[in-house]
Amino acid sequence: MRSLWLEEALVGAEDAPRLEGEERADVCIVGGGFTGLWTAIRLKEHDPALDVVLVEADVCGGGASGRNGGFVLSWWAKFGTLKKVCGADEAVRLALASVEAVDGIGAFCEHGVDAHYRRDGWLWAATSRAQLGAWDETLETVEQYGHSPFARLDAGEMARRAGSDTHLGGVFEPTAATVQPARLARGLRRVAMAAGVRVFEHSPMTKLDRSRPPRVVTTQGSVRATKIVLALNAWAAALRELRRALVVIASDVVATAPVPDQLAAIGWSNGSCISDSRMLVNYYRTTLDGRVVFGKGGGKLAFGGRIGSSFDGATPRGDEVAASMRSLYPSLRDVPVTNAWMGPIDRTEVGLPFFSRLGGRDDVLFGVGYSGNGVGPSFLGGRMLASLALELDGEPVGSFPPEPVRYLGGVLVRRAVERKEAAEDAGRRAGRATLLLAGFAPAGLVPLKKPAGT
Repeated sequence: MRSLWLEEALVGAEDAPRLEGEERADVCIVGGGFTGLWTAIRLKEHDPALDVVLVEADVCGGGASGRNGGFVLSWWAKFGTLKKVCGADEAVRLALASVEAVDGIGAFCEHGVDAHYRRDGWLWAATSRAQLGAWDETLETVEQYGHSPFARLDAGEMARRAGSDTHLGGVFEPTAATVQPARLARGLRRVAMAAGVRVFEHSPMTKLDRSRPPRVVTTQGSVRATKIVLALNAWAAALRELRRALVVIASDVVATAPVPDQLAAIGWSNGSCISDSRMLVNYYRTTLDGRVVFGKGGGKLAFGGRIGSSFDGATPRGDEVAASMRSLYPSLRDVPVTNAWMGPIDRTEVGLPFFSRLGGRDDVLFGVGYSGNGVGPSFLGGRMLASLALELDGEPVGSFPPEPVRYLGGVLVRRAVERKEAAEDAGRRAGRATLLLAGFAPAGLVPLKKPAGT
């Protein structure tokens, strides 16, 4: 079962050929999502003569790039983490660059790629009293460095913009946008192929041959290349060097039937996207044809980076996700859900991606760890990986505890977060042990304030 986005974007599409036999290239990119495609396009922009091959296990956009919520966000909400990781000056530079990435995607779409780009901003909301002020530390830190990317909203204004009085307050970042993500991925594919990138679909990598030069082996062929770029998203957790750096967790999404008149009646019919301030975040937006697409983080965990087919197809949490949507939008309680899907997210300890050389080799590069915010930052990721392929510097890698401690601990932490947020929804405070365990949750879509007493 495909996502709603992919069902729409793949109508009438023809697949690229499978990789068969031995090929050679200057650069081989593994992964046909946003990161791989932006990297390929950037490489060809730099040097049109480069022979770039891209291999994709499914179809381009078939992974996370065609299953996400379609939020195109900056890194301003992650500014505190950016500052801790790389210092204030670099944090400001990266945050500003991430805003330029949102604009860059819009400019790309203006040149013949109809990805339903709408730059109507992002609402960072509180949907329980415990969530109020989750943004305070971030805004105060950003403002110390002379920037004010967010506007504070009171309860009335927040409810008006979100279309429901279950929203108790929040902030608005006007630079954000939404897209139909699979249409964006397929547009990137078309532009890459027009630039001369050789694309092979239905060609999963079965082995990374670490010879010199390295070689990518697929089910029916191989590519030997001067440089290899691994743009695998959560599937990169299968690599031994990255297994401890990532936690792979599912995010689950539902979409309603089109109800444009009902959305207009509640005042929520533009392209603004919304996230609440839970650790197991709810994120939601509307579509051009008047649907609500509603996602929920914190689904199943992958053990040892093994994803397999259990993260594909329909979500087992469809009813739970739909119930969350209806609790926030009671006026839409009778609107039917028509699509439900899931996909893996590659979370890092700090909630930021990293781009570097695999095992210190300068001929095998990777980018992973978008942590639920990859549509906009992948534009930058493609530039960073192209720069690495052109022998510029990369970024450091963090790590998590080894299996099985990480998996078992992740399950305990997730359950603690669920208990904590259920208590907050009911206006209660969770117990101290629950709060302590919940505090070990890795960074999500946005950084959260720590509850008092933890």
